[in-house]
Amino acid sequence: MTKAEQLESLLKSMDSGTDVLGYKAPVIGISGNFREGDCTLAQGYYMSVLEAGGTPVVIPSYDNEKALVSILDTLDGLVLSGGADIDPDYLGEEPLDCISVNPRRDAQELMLVRLAVERQIPILGICRGIQMLTAALGGKLYQDIKTQHGRPCIEHSQTIARGLPSHDVKIEKDSLLHSLMGTETLAVNSFHHQAVKEVPQGFRVTAMSEDGIIEGMESTTFRPILGVQWHPECFILEADRTMMPIFNWLTEQAALFKRAKELHSKTIILDSHCDSPMFFDKGAHFYQKNPGVEVEYEYVGEPSPDGSPTFRYNPLVDLHKMTAGCLDASFMVAYLHQYERDADSLKTAVAKADRLLSLIDERIGECAGYAAIAATPDELWQNKFKGIKSVVKGIENGYAVGLDIDNVDRFRSRGVAYMTLCHNGDNDICDSHKGNHEHNGLSDFGREVVARMNSVGMMVDLSHASEKSFWDALECSTKPIICSHSSSRALCDHTRNLTDEQMRALASSGGVAQVCLYSGFLKKGGNATIDDAVRHIMHMIDVMGVDHVGIGSDFDGGGGLPGLEDASWFVTLTERLMAEGLSDDDLSLVWGRNFLSVWSANIGV
Repeated sequence: MTKAEQLESLLKSMDSGTDVLGYKAPVIGISGNFREGDCTLAQGYYMSVLEAGGTPVVIPSYDNEKALVSILDTLDGLVLSGGADIDPDYLGEEPLDCISVNPRRDAQELMLVRLAVERQIPILGICRGIQMLTAALGGKLYQDIKTQHGRPCIEHSQTIARGLPSHDVKIEKDSLLHSLMGTETLAVNSFHHQAVKEVPQGFRVTAMSEDGIIEGMESTTFRPILGVQWHPECFILEADRTMMPIFNWLTEQAALFKRAKELHSKTIILDSHCDSPMFFDKGAHFYQKNPGVEVEYEYVGEPSPDGSPTFRYNPLVDLHKMTAGCLDASFMVAYLHQYERDADSLKTAVAKADRLLSLIDERIGECAGYAAIAATPDELWQNKFKGIKSVVKGIENGYAVGLDIDNVDRFRSRGVAYMTLCHNGDNDICDSHKGNHEHNGLSDFGREVVARMNSVGMMVDLSHASEKSFWDALECSTKPIICSHSSSRALCDHTRNLTDEQMRALASSGGVAQVCLYSGFLKKGGNATIDDAVRHIMHMIDVMGVDHVGIGSDFDGGGGLPGLEDASWFVTLTERLMAEGLSDDDLSLVWGRNFLSVWSANIGV
């Protein structure tokens, strides 16, 4: 058979092969080397990725930032390959004479790393790659270990074949690397003179050579990032599969990331509660990434650790973070602290609510074509199909109404989808979980407010309410009720959380409870992580059924955890829930359909 005939035979077999049509291997980007004007890639990199079941693609060196973002959106995993030295100027150091830099790669890959980390893309850094991770994320490097390490070094630039080991590394027992390789001592190869001096914050050392050179590191912040100083890709060239567990790990992580992204692409992903407009009031803009707003500690209700009255704060929800986390919709609230209830104070509260709602309109209006205010579930879907992020307005604390029930109608006409009846203190509507039980639940005025909210299609939110207020509102409301950011009291005994009895009653009435990502509501004493958030979600699903649970982060109002630090982390939460056994349909309900059903029921569609 000729080569042409062989090609035709192969094409025919592919045309008829259902396995080919159903093949969905994760796409692994590999940073290309750049030599003498050419983009190159050593064979071992793509052979190892293919062997692990991934689809390798080469990322060439170029200066187009938009193209870089675009290619990242297509990747499920990333390999940072080896190559020339990293320019010490990027780390604020004068270069030694012995280094040989590749400026064509450095700027692009430093940006590539930071953008990939923001998107929670699984990353494997190899040799220069572990050094690039270190440089990009705030660690320190040796420009040359022989002159800077301060100890005699073993030979780290072997002359024997690249696929043969030249020295051993010691692996930490409780590390990811140890779980992959199944050994404390691993024979590796070596081709470098730069190395990691100090790992970045959020990383730990997992392997070292006998001379004290760091040979491995991994993320300690729930990110799937692994770096090794040796070249594991070379071993496959010698038909040695010793290092394949490293590439298998990357591909498995990438496959999970791919599945989670696909889920996010085909359903509404919404966060039912964030407080970002507080910082719009301090000058933050939705289109800005990490604006560093100056905020008074008193403003956020936190003690100053050093006595200074202000600190710099980066809001946790913005257009960039929503994009990185594949988040379609954020319910942004006009939050009002509970102050006095005299006529002047109530007038001030009403005015502040109006000002914050106007700021939401203004800040989102600055992002025309990228984000828009949505007033109905249909508008959320329309915006998703257009590739536009949605922001929905809410009010946190019925204090905003004052004593004028017509404000309910007016706020609804301004697009307010829900109102939290109270905050941390009793108001004229109801008792708070943190109040003095002034009304023994809902006041008479509060019952009128609930009835008016029902009539105008504004959802009643019972987060922050006392138990008696909860039961009163559930009894008198004619529409399903929400708890926009409340977790389980059975798992964390806090008055802000819902008892199992409350959750069952809420579910029976057609309502939803949105798990709050505030550490103190997830774990007694705080220090909660994404693992605790997942426990609450799964418990609440067990109690209420999967049709009545959702996510309300409380970002910028105290929410945020290791593993769920801001809006860019939501794909990671999806991955965790997939690992718990939730189906795509289950996740579609939890991530938005449940909440949208209650919203639709309230507005009569």
